[in-house]
Amino acid sequence: MVTVLFLGFLTGMSLIAAIGAQNAFVLRQGIRSEHVLPVIAVCITGDFLLIAAGIGGLGGLITATPSLLTVAKVGGAAFLIGYGLMAARRALRTGVLVPTESNPARLGAVLLTALAITFLNPHVYLDTVVLLGSLANAHQDARWLFGAGALTASVTWFVGLGYGARYLAGVFQRPGTWRVLDAVIAVVMIALGLSLVV
Repeated sequence: MVTVLFLGFLTGMSLIAAIGAQNAFVLRQGIRSEHVLPVIAVCITGDFLLIAAGIGGLGGLITATPSLLTVAKVGGAAFLIGYGLMAARRALRTGVLVPTESNPARLGAVLLTALAITFLNPHVYLDTVVLLGSLANAHQDARWLFGAGALTASVTWFVGLGYGARYLAGVFQRPGTWRVLDAVIAVVMIALGLSLVV
């Protein structure tokens, strides 16, 4: 049983730790020390729901209904490219982006963005619902234990990323560093968005 739990943890960590829209957003919020706990809570809750859905059989429904995936791809691509363009605009602006001097984002807007990045990204359905769900269900009676391991990886990763990012705050006291981060985020988001539609 411990082996299945650990295997779920390793699998979940390998999928969650990849560079993507959600991690870039959590990192940015963590560096800014802005609404970190609510953002982490959205990400972990999203993973819980998606892992449970995958183990519960939603992955089979998604693979059996390609039109659902097509709609998710188009919507997700539009969102990711739009978010990437906003990050590119921030990177190109010469204004000060130091966290202590910039206007803090409203909690509602931050939560909406976190929800959109979590649920409008089709990769999350392929990775978490279909792939993770299939791997969990291969363990039959221990499938929920595998899911618990994957969820533990999610909690570990997002708490570590969100709160660990503040140790980078000293590096991000210079506006130029923020511009570099936003440029990287823009490239990642736009590339992910284009990969969905190409």
